[in-house]
Amino acid sequence: MDINSGALIIVAFYLIGMLVIGFIVGKLKIKTSSDYMLAGRRMGLFMVAFSLSANNIGGGSTTGLAEKAFGDWGMSAIWYVLAASVAMIPLAYFAPRIRKTMAVTIPEVIGRRFGQCSSVFSAVLNILALFCLTSSQVAASGSVVATLTGIPMNVCLIIAGVVIILYTTLGGMIADQVSDLVQFIIILVGLAIATPFVLNGCGGWAEISAALPGEQLDPTKIGWVVIIGYIFNYFCTFLSGPEMISRFESAKDEKTAFRASLLSGVLMAAMAVFPTLLGLAALAMKDHIPDISGATAMMAVTEHYAPVAITGIVSAAIISATMSSADSNLLCMSTMFMNDIMIHYSDKCRSLSDKQMIFWTRTCNVIFCAIAMFISLMQINIVTMNTFAFAIRCAGPFAAYGLGMIIPRATKHSGQISIITGTIGVIVWQILSGGGFFLGVLPVVFGCAVGTVTFFIVNAIEWKLGVDPAPSAFLTESEKRKRGEA
Repeated sequence: MDINSGALIIVAFYLIGMLVIGFIVGKLKIKTSSDYMLAGRRMGLFMVAFSLSANNIGGGSTTGLAEKAFGDWGMSAIWYVLAASVAMIPLAYFAPRIRKTMAVTIPEVIGRRFGQCSSVFSAVLNILALFCLTSSQVAASGSVVATLTGIPMNVCLIIAGVVIILYTTLGGMIADQVSDLVQFIIILVGLAIATPFVLNGCGGWAEISAALPGEQLDPTKIGWVVIIGYIFNYFCTFLSGPEMISRFESAKDEKTAFRASLLSGVLMAAMAVFPTLLGLAALAMKDHIPDISGATAMMAVTEHYAPVAITGIVSAAIISATMSSADSNLLCMSTMFMNDIMIHYSDKCRSLSDKQMIFWTRTCNVIFCAIAMFISLMQINIVTMNTFAFAIRCAGPFAAYGLGMIIPRATKHSGQISIITGTIGVIVWQILSGGGFFLGVLPVVFGCAVGTVTFFIVNAIEWKLGVDPAPSAFLTESEKRKRGEA
């Protein structure tokens, strides 16, 4: 295989840059466990907004989006990411409340309201899901390196995993957000620069559109039922997604969290255009590009019709997209393990100093990413892993976490039972649907709906019986002062 040396050099510089960020941040900025896990709760609007966007724009939103445009979806593939940007609007309502909890994780908030068992169960669901998600992002990053270099895939997976381990472990949430800012700029600017080059190389949009069937240019080809289903899907996964919640918790105040959610929606809407156009260009020119497929559409059309430097930028953008999700998944997984499981069951963990907590969270990063690398070496289908992971982590905790913050009178049993029914619902619908739409509904949406209905039914019954509300999801002023976060 021919090695694209120019593109490889650009990608190598990018990977080295991420390691440098992790090293510098780790040396200069990490003083407490709050710094490591939540960037000291001092991140501003742009840092939070870009980090939210980078976490949502993974491999599926770049190469995956182009693959959908290349396949049956055509222009309507733009909704695969545009639906996520729309979902950020209702999420903005919850963002200030998320920040107000002053929590570290989702299970911590659930535990305050509905008890330790609910907290631990939610943490286990999230950790299992984050293993799958981290593995899929390592696999996607490794595949880009393998495409550029011709190095065996197994070796590339290890390279990608080692880079993710190092800069996440060294710099924690601060490095994560700084790298997210860099990564999203690379993704957005890189694809914005590359797309006109590719379209011009293909003869211009007029020639591309003329080579495509008319229905491929219909932005609503997939139908409004599917589009609305994806909007609900993203809202559910965002509201109960640990990497999203950790960004809101890292904001310097509640107003920043609210504004960051809206700005992130705008950034993602802009991002949706470019992979869609590249996928359509690949489809129009498929007879001129040897061995092209949906999975390789973005890279193949870029390599064929753009200069080497542009190919390198796109390659770096794709790796940025995947790594920006992988580092967040890894850090959230380690934080939950320490904050929501070990502290409950280990007296030693409850008495750890800040430095010791940072050390053990970093150790978990290394161990968990090594396990995720092993899973990625098994070459399990990425779409299958992601679909299962998003569904299983969101559906159960969704009502207990989201509604638990906005319904003060919620009873303890309402949260506990909704977690169980939501999890059962998503598993049943996953089996019936095969991970896709069944009766116009995705598994995660069905599971969240079951949990939500259960939540309200149990509350209605217990309110009539005079059952007392569960404890608040929010800390009192005295509790904040005790934690040094007043």
